[in-house]
Amino acid sequence: MKDLAPVLLLALAGFLFGGAYSMWKTTRPAAIGLGVCGVLAIAGAILWLV
Repeated sequence: MKDLAPVLLLALAGFLFGGAYSMWKTTRPAAIGLGVCGVLAIAGAILWLV
């Protein structure tokens, strides 16, 4: 489980960034929120590895 959690967090970040990219033209506040959540997921994965 220790090795799987950062990989899952990075996959979640990719999913969130993809959603933010697809929503950018229609609803920018939601896209910004998804982007922030993606950054938090990447930060969590990095902190998990350190």
